Amino acid sequence: MIYITLFWSFFQVGLLSFGGGYAALPLIQNQIVYIHGWLDPGEFADVVTISQMTPGPIGINAATFVGIRISGIWGALIATGGFVLPSFVIVILLAKIYYRYKNLSFVQGLLDGIRPAVTALIASAGMSLIILSFWNQKGMTGKISDIDFVAVFIFFSAFIALRKFKINPIPVMIMAGVIGLCAYHSILRISV
Repeated sequence: MIYITLFWSFFQVGLLSFGGGYAALPLIQNQIVYIHGWLDPGEFADVVTISQMTPGPIGINAATFVGIRISGIWGALIATGGFVLPSFVIVILLAKIYYRYKNLSFVQGLLDGIRPAVTALIASAGMSLIILSFWNQKGMTGKISDIDFVAVFIFFSAFIALRKFKINPIPVMIMAGVIGLCAYHSILRISV
C-alpha cells in the first residue's frame, strides 16, 4: 500500500510541477510534510539541501531520497518513477503539438501565461526555506530572540558573494558549510 501512496503522491507532483525542480518544492513539501507526515519541516529542509548538493534535478533527487527514507530502495524507485512518468508523457505529447502549432499566437500566449506562475512557485519555495533557516521550525514569530543570526549572516554573506562579487557557487557553498560547522559546533559545545 505504501508503494501505491508513494507513486501517486509523486505522480501528482510530477504532473503539476511546471517549471522544474524548484517549482516542484512547494508541491513536494505539501505531499510529504503536510498531507502524509512522512517528514517534518526540518527533515524536508535537509532533503532539499541534499537534493541540491547531489548531481541531477532537484525534484528527482528529492523523490529518490524521500522514497528511500520511507520504503528503502523500492520506495526510491517507485517515488522517482512516479515523479518522472507524467513529465515523460507530457513532454512527448507537447513536443509533437508544439512543432506542429508553434507559430500560433495561442500557443505563445499559453507559454507566456505559465511563466509568472512558475516564478511564484519558485519564490514560494525560496521563502519557505528562508523562514525555516532563519526561524527553524518555529516559523516567523516576530521575536528577535527566535532568529538564528548565524543563518542570517551565512545567507547574506553568500548572497553578497554570489551577486555582487560573482564568486563561483561551489566555493561559496563550501565556505558556508565550514562557517556553519564552526559556528554550530561551537554553539553546541558551549551549551552542553
